[in-house]
Amino acid sequence: MKKVVAVISVLISFVNTGFSQINSEQNNPVWRMDIDSATVTAQHIMKDIGVQQTRLDTVALRENISTSMADVLSQNTVIFIKSYGRATLSTASFRGTAPSHTQVLWNGMKLNSPMLGMVDFSLIPSYFIDDASIYHGASSVSITGGGLGGAITVNTKPGGNEGFSVQYIQGIGSFDTYDSFLKLNYKNKNFQSSTRIVYNDSDNDFKYKNYNKKEYVKDENDNITGFEYPVELNKNGDYRDFHALQEFYFTASKNSHFGLSTWYMKSKRGMPTLNVDYRNESNSRSRQNEQTLRTVLYWDRFFANIKLMTKAGYTYTDLSYIYSGDDGTGRLLEMIHSQSYVNTVFSKFDIEYYLGTKWMFSANVTAHQNSVSTKDNATLNPGSVTGYIKSRFELSSFASAKYRPVERLGFAVNLREEFYGGRNTPVIPAAFVNYVISKKGNVTAKASVARNYRYPTLNDLYFIPGGNDSLNSETGYTYDGGVEFAVSNKKASLNGEITAFNSNIKNWIVWLPNFKGFWSPSNVKKVNSYGIEVKLKTGIDTGKSRKFMIDGNFAWTRSINKDNPANWADESIGKQLVYIPEFSAAVNAKFLWKTWEFAYKWIYYSERFTTSNNEKNTKIGKLGAYFMNDVSLEKHVNFSWANMSLKLLINNIFDEEYESVLSHPMAGRNFGFIVEIIPKFKR
Repeated sequence: MKKVVAVISVLISFVNTGFSQINSEQNNPVWRMDIDSATVTAQHIMKDIGVQQTRLDTVALRENISTSMADVLSQNTVIFIKSYGRATLSTASFRGTAPSHTQVLWNGMKLNSPMLGMVDFSLIPSYFIDDASIYHGASSVSITGGGLGGAITVNTKPGGNEGFSVQYIQGIGSFDTYDSFLKLNYKNKNFQSSTRIVYNDSDNDFKYKNYNKKEYVKDENDNITGFEYPVELNKNGDYRDFHALQEFYFTASKNSHFGLSTWYMKSKRGMPTLNVDYRNESNSRSRQNEQTLRTVLYWDRFFANIKLMTKAGYTYTDLSYIYSGDDGTGRLLEMIHSQSYVNTVFSKFDIEYYLGTKWMFSANVTAHQNSVSTKDNATLNPGSVTGYIKSRFELSSFASAKYRPVERLGFAVNLREEFYGGRNTPVIPAAFVNYVISKKGNVTAKASVARNYRYPTLNDLYFIPGGNDSLNSETGYTYDGGVEFAVSNKKASLNGEITAFNSNIKNWIVWLPNFKGFWSPSNVKKVNSYGIEVKLKTGIDTGKSRKFMIDGNFAWTRSINKDNPANWADESIGKQLVYIPEFSAAVNAKFLWKTWEFAYKWIYYSERFTTSNNEKNTKIGKLGAYFMNDVSLEKHVNFSWANMSLKLLINNIFDEEYESVLSHPMAGRNFGFIVEIIPKFKR
């Protein structure tokens, strides 16, 4: 922490020296925030007829540049992020479903692991994302198959002014945390190059009170007179993440464009020790290392009423998990060295056709060729089989027709079919409708229904030991409907949406222990997920360079096991699924005054059960509800040579003690300081 204080002192001294260069005219602020404006109309874009969609604007994505997409989603959407701690596995539960039921695409290419089926959102820096959209329930069918809960798209795109520009951001924070960001951009009429680099480094050794251990207090006669809970350090939680994104964009003609995006990531992370672990840190150690390369090349062409797009991409992942334990002599010996290599080739062809102003047709074909090799290099028996080598071809075909007979009414029908490894899912249909109830308040009713399928992952089928190659695809039926509105004038705007949903999923894949002594997946669960989602956003311009904005969302989610009892002792039927909060909410408020910004973030999750019988009377049966409160204060200044901003953050301001996952403590109150510098170049 001394390093952090020293760096902050130097930066503050530097800024104070430069304040003399600031424009002194109080009525003409040296910095202004340009907020994207939108003209609200009753007529929706035909492509979005009936779609339940949440778009994350650049303000949300850049609010705290040092965060990952895990933080952005938890703070700005109804998605529950299950996190194992700072910079550790963070997965999404969308509408009460499993992490593998949320499909994630980057520039059109799947990010979901073909081995595990899920995405670690802590490994997606928000600094790399220019556009993000969340497709709820049935709406995900228009993006991809398998999104029984929904789908998330994250994209990069060209932007900025012509010429050369540089942006450098340095963050420092508690627990010896350092976050560095660099962007180099060059743009002319027909060409653009963008380079972004992110480096995160932290010891992550925060202190916490361990309520799972006791230290007994004794008197002079060695009699126990009481106990206290010890204060411990988060052990083995350090991380070092490096990301580099290189993009090229080229305009071949007025209606033809090319683009290339390449993202390289190298991550070295410790796996934090559980707070129920009594072993000394020197007696065991767990590490996860990953290198991933992703690249996507695209071309699009626009005609009078036709749009063509084709994409091709490649993903390579080198993932290892290493556990070292005491061999009995005090030395650490590798007992597990799980090594996995994943190669994926991707291609997509897309066409959109508009017939007048009332009809729109679209179709696409997407292919992924996955190859996986995984084994345990630390096995004590060299002749034993500890992994698998498998390849699988996946093809998804899609067709859609959208029709708007009158201005107020729109219909859409989607059809998708998926093929995987010689098998195919039945046709996946989805239907949508929206109707403008009132033009005055832009009040629009929406409804959708869809059947969806998610096929098993490669680990589900082939993992050794336990894989089950006879698994069926999970089947889901989703229904949702709601109302949205949007009103505005010169001083204020207000828009909101309320949606009710119901989903029934059969053949839910669950890994359970078997009589052979290891875990194996089976199609065992029938789950009914239903609830309500509410979104509300307002902005007020009071004049005199003062603006106030507030954005909130709320979700009530019931995700109930409706299966038949597995045996006479099965108490999970009719109970909420584990780690699914029934209630969740988030509020983001921001006040802007001249060159100052104050932001407040509030997040709430209700209690979550850790056992399928929803046992409340045991210490490990549930995790308590918690509130999270973060604040930040930012100052923008303008020098003759650069624009600069200084930002102070206080996370978990009330020092909340909580766990998102059982036995994984989370950080208490902590601080951060961010400096952004954008040099000025003559154009």
